Amino acid sequence: MHQPFYKDLVSGEYKLPWTRMHALKDYWGMAALLEEFPRVRQTFNLVPSMMVQVAEYAAGTARDPFLEVCLKPAESLTDDEKRFLLRHSFYSDPQRMIYRYPRYGELHRAWQSQRHTRSGHLLATQEFRDLQMWSQLAWFDEDLQTQDAEVREWIARGRNFTVADQQRMGEKQREIAGMVLPVYRRLAASGQIEVSTTPYYHPILPLLCDSNIAGTAHPNVPLPPRFRYPGDARRQLVMAREYIARELGVTPVGLWPSEGSVSDEVFTIAADVGFQWAGTDSGVLNRTLGRAVGVEGLYHPYRWQQQGKRLGVIFRDHFLSDLIGFVYAKMDAAAAAEDFLRRIRENCQGILGAGRDALVPIILDGENAWEYYDRNGRPFLRELYRRISGDPAMEALTVSEAFRRMEAQVVEYIFPGSWINANFDVWIGAEEDNQAWTQLLRARETFDATHNVSEDERRLAFEELLIAEGSDWCWWYGPEHDSANRIEFDQLYRSHLANVYRFLHLDPPEELSRPILRISVGEVHVEPSGAITPTIDGEITSYFEWIGAGLYRVDERSGSMHSKKLLVKEVHYGADTANFYLRLDLHAATEPRVGPLEARLSFQAGRGQAASMTVGFAHGHTQVREVRLASPSGGPPEAAYNRVLEIRVPLASLGVAGGGPLAFQMSLWQDGLPMDAVPQQGWIQIANTNPAEWLA
Repeated sequence: MHQPFYKDLVSGEYKLPWTRMHALKDYWGMAALLEEFPRVRQTFNLVPSMMVQVAEYAAGTARDPFLEVCLKPAESLTDDEKRFLLRHSFYSDPQRMIYRYPRYGELHRAWQSQRHTRSGHLLATQEFRDLQMWSQLAWFDEDLQTQDAEVREWIARGRNFTVADQQRMGEKQREIAGMVLPVYRRLAASGQIEVSTTPYYHPILPLLCDSNIAGTAHPNVPLPPRFRYPGDARRQLVMAREYIARELGVTPVGLWPSEGSVSDEVFTIAADVGFQWAGTDSGVLNRTLGRAVGVEGLYHPYRWQQQGKRLGVIFRDHFLSDLIGFVYAKMDAAAAAEDFLRRIRENCQGILGAGRDALVPIILDGENAWEYYDRNGRPFLRELYRRISGDPAMEALTVSEAFRRMEAQVVEYIFPGSWINANFDVWIGAEEDNQAWTQLLRARETFDATHNVSEDERRLAFEELLIAEGSDWCWWYGPEHDSANRIEFDQLYRSHLANVYRFLHLDPPEELSRPILRISVGEVHVEPSGAITPTIDGEITSYFEWIGAGLYRVDERSGSMHSKKLLVKEVHYGADTANFYLRLDLHAATEPRVGPLEARLSFQAGRGQAASMTVGFAHGHTQVREVRLASPSGGPPEAAYNRVLEIRVPLASLGVAGGGPLAFQMSLWQDGLPMDAVPQQGWIQIANTNPAEWLA
């Protein structure tokens, strides 16, 4: 059971709702279902960074804008909130979670019609209230939908919900979140489940210990500067054990290292802090033993030992696990359960015929598969558990029970890899991945070098580093994966890194203002066509004063996919023979919404000379500061802001002479966090700064 840490430690706001949504649908019900089948024992792996978020939802202290907009009376929704609802209310699987409910399907069709016709028409008030309800109800646990009287009545009614229904639906969500930790605590105490864990914020442990180890699994892979912080890996493991012990009353001895990622150094640390077993993938076993391992080698436990340390290891049956994760959702529940158990029996025939037991490790995602199943996978799981319970030749065990029952085979080395292709290519090696690791390393080194802050601030800065070490950010970087929320994940990762600097009382690097994702952003870019000499007063004094300027404007249709509303409307720029000019137009009402802003400009001249400056601005006020010019020639820069931000910088001070080329970029910051950037990628290039040449 895993979700990344969606909470911003500075604002306290949850940037994505997935922990809450899966708490409604999966975390309680997956465990509670076992109480119907006392002979079935299982191991549940809980990631602490997810569980601490569930606990905040249960306590009612989580600030979740996605939930808040669903609980707001539909009559009071602004147009922006209505668009937000439409954008974020249909992430569910259409077949299993939207069109299963007639009213939800109607609303989805209405939304699709608007999108395809590009109509600006929004739904009626009652339609929005029904959407507010259904975007949540569809995620309610399958058994609660049939057993809870209130939820059952909402499902049956289907439409014409009231403000009171909205309020009660919000209260019900808190109640469900409050059921999650107690069910695991209860089942762990009874012995029906074993709770294993993962390093606290779900990092790829081998890469924390030494990022260069990725070259062992994939020789010649392009790698970023070396990240080597095994102490962080140890800290993430210790924090995880302490959290599970404190909150669930059992100290975990089992470890699912994030994404099954293992190495000898990771196993040494894990054994040292008290773990007794770990799980990974059959592909890692193949590379460890240097051959393709059949079920005879896969279906028993192993013991890794090295330099006096030892750790039990199981290697999951990749094929059977993926049948549950990706295939059986398309089948009838009974047929899928029978097929799964038939395959196990056939695989084990030779092992049992040789007179020994067979241990079949099935390990898979505990939450994301079920939304593609009929009724959230409950019919399939009940069929599977019923058939296991009724088979005297088969027993469902926890991992620790299996190690007590079977003798382990010794290995003295583990190949460094993950459950995906027995390497780390998903998280390192691609350009985006390597940029993320480079920025993480810079923040980590800055933390090590900064001590003149309070202990509490230093603790918060370190926690932000641990969060940024999580695997989920690089899961979405690189070419392997796609999501409707990739933009939000990228922004959240950079915000966590920016917060490290903020807690250390340092300005975050300008690079954190720019997406790591190589997003194709539609834009309008018109190059300058004539000389301009505008008055720097923060006003559009005359329509004609910017005639001839270059124009850069982000296409709003492309920008609408971003979770945040763009601040920059357009940028005008140009030159005369002596100065470079820039005009920044913000969207209406930007300043009241975000407060005073800071524009950071960087310049590159043709001879490689660099310059930069920062302009703080609020209505009627500007301050030019942190000026680093290539030359003192030409005098100081000038800026003013009222309706627009206007800036003049002498070309000589930028190192531009004789009409040479110039490139610039700008980012907007507020309270130490990046808000927007122009352009989103790269630089705006001016091939020649001599207006006479433009007209030639």
